Amino acid sequence: MTRGERIINEQSREEMQDILAEIQSGEFAREWILESQAGLPMKKSLEKMESEHPIEEVGAQLRAMMPWLEKK
Repeated sequence: MTRGERIINEQSREEMQDILAEIQSGEFAREWILESQAGLPMKKSLEKMESEHPIEEVGAQLRAMMPWLEKK
């Protein structure tokens, strides 16, 4: 509540406006089409990095302590 302005500040608002402009202009779509045609190398790289993040190990340990989450 009292910390939000430290995260969502003028710089982040400007970045969000830039991203919106990329979406509206079609730049983002063109980039995604090229990524898809190339076999999704950036997406796969980002997914690999995310899967290796220490929080994933912590998450697995926490889920192991919650038997009600087990698939039936």
